[in-house]
Amino acid sequence: MGLGLYSRNQAQNKDDVVQRYLPLVKKVALHLQARLPPNVQLDDLVQSGMIGLLEALGKYDASKGAAFETYATIRIRGAMLDEIRRYDWAPRSVHRNGRRIAEAIKAIEARTNRDARDVEIAQELGISLQEYNNYLNDCASSRLFSFDEITQPEEGSFDIADPAAITPSHEVENAAFQQHLAEAIATLPEREQLVLALYYNEGMNLKEIGAVLTVSESRVSQIHSQAAMRLRARLADWC
Repeated sequence: MGLGLYSRNQAQNKDDVVQRYLPLVKKVALHLQARLPPNVQLDDLVQSGMIGLLEALGKYDASKGAAFETYATIRIRGAMLDEIRRYDWAPRSVHRNGRRIAEAIKAIEARTNRDARDVEIAQELGISLQEYNNYLNDCASSRLFSFDEITQPEEGSFDIADPAAITPSHEVENAAFQQHLAEAIATLPEREQLVLALYYNEGMNLKEIGAVLTVSESRVSQIHSQAAMRLRARLADWC
């Protein structure tokens, strides 16, 4: 089923158009699911994505020059992320501790000009190493670990689902951000880089990564969380 430019004159009714673009919704859902925890179900993503598609159908203005697929993809993906964030059950303390960890990492690395170590981060926070690992576990179990979530501010600055937010200046800024993100990832400790690569690029789950690194699944989760917090600290000026 081909996906052409949407035109109300070409569509017999909304149901026909929805069925025509269902493959696009599934494509976006599959791409997003590959970068999310295993508890996020494909059907749930598709359902929320359909809401985004319907919004796109109602608000698309062909006179603005954007292809419908481009506009719809933004709306679909934004609706999926909004729905997932809505069900973030983590208490405020978990988010607060995540910010504290990122701030501690930033402070230590500014002083030492090297990667902050687990023990140093715990000392900076005034807690034991075990408590610090518990913080990491809490963050891992309550946050979405796509690169979108790693680099998103707690209170998003603008909604990517809003086409009005996409301007040439934003495109330039996004390109610059992606470059800085790639550079920040390249400076992570080797083990954190490996965990991210295996999780996001190779699609391996935490248990499989643990087998590769010969550590427990829980430890992989902690390494992943710490990588996320380190990236947040190093990209603080962008977030």
